[in-house]
Amino acid sequence: MSSPEVDLLVVGAGPTGLFAAYYAGFRGLSTAVVDSLPEPGGQVTAMYPEKMIYDVGGFAAVRGRDLVKGLVEQAAQWDPKYLLGRKAEGLATSGDGLDVTLDGGEVIHAGAVLITAGIGEFTPRPLPAGNGWLGRGMVHFVPALDAHAGQHVVVVGGGDSAFDWALALHPVAASVTIVHRRARFRAAQSIVREVTGLGTRVITDAEVVEMRDDGDGKLAEVVVDVKNSGAETLPAQAVVAALGFTADLGPIENWGLEIDHRAIGVDSTMATARDRVYAAGDVAAYPGKVKLIATGFGEAATAVNNIAVALNPEAHLFPGHSSNVE
Repeated sequence: MSSPEVDLLVVGAGPTGLFAAYYAGFRGLSTAVVDSLPEPGGQVTAMYPEKMIYDVGGFAAVRGRDLVKGLVEQAAQWDPKYLLGRKAEGLATSGDGLDVTLDGGEVIHAGAVLITAGIGEFTPRPLPAGNGWLGRGMVHFVPALDAHAGQHVVVVGGGDSAFDWALALHPVAASVTIVHRRARFRAAQSIVREVTGLGTRVITDAEVVEMRDDGDGKLAEVVVDVKNSGAETLPAQAVVAALGFTADLGPIENWGLEIDHRAIGVDSTMATARDRVYAAGDVAAYPGKVKLIATGFGEAATAVNNIAVALNPEAHLFPGHSSNVE
């Protein structure tokens, strides 16, 4: 198999990676984007596509899926190549560029690599009672709220995500019940008050211990063991297991970079400890770093401008404003 030749390979198709793909095209760089998830958008698409995001410039509020849609459309004018559902595994220096080996053995030859992997690969923490129910009534994330219209939904967890899902599902579900194994929540008090103010039932000191079908294999009810009260059966056509997740950088940890707590050290140009490898977004670390989507956009532009010069020393670091381009 011949190796595709691109100026820049972006590892991670979250908001920062998508903006990098746009900006690389603006700088005249051919670009490919690889991500282990099957759709662009990273954590936003996988974890909170229906949530409103409030810290992106120019938007008082923007729904996660709408932000991703806009970023994909913005990048599309430069026709980046997407390699979705693929994992970047190996990295090797090759001539004046880099060879990145994907799972399956395909090799991408790139002039530079920009890592925009966010928190890395994330794995949802399991709900023991949900073993065998994933995709049959149990989910970890809610890609589309309408899928739960008219359903009785049980949300398991006590963090921000659990209450966010409960808040988002309230207008469409027949009922929403939160079950949490402790009496106290990790979620912000403001959203706890907002959810309970809607009349949402919250059962604390409790665990989902069994999930039952309707005889045709579809989820119909769950059994909740409540401390000092015993078992209670709740109607449920859906269970959202919002128990958090574990994350790691996977094979990237073996790429010869300076990594601390799943973050890659970079300098002011967003360059890592390895030549022609850069990082931007939540995965990049430097003193005073603030993890915001808006921060990632600026870091992506900084990285791409410096990559453009690294690939062509005659290029200007600052190409002018995009508003000047006809």
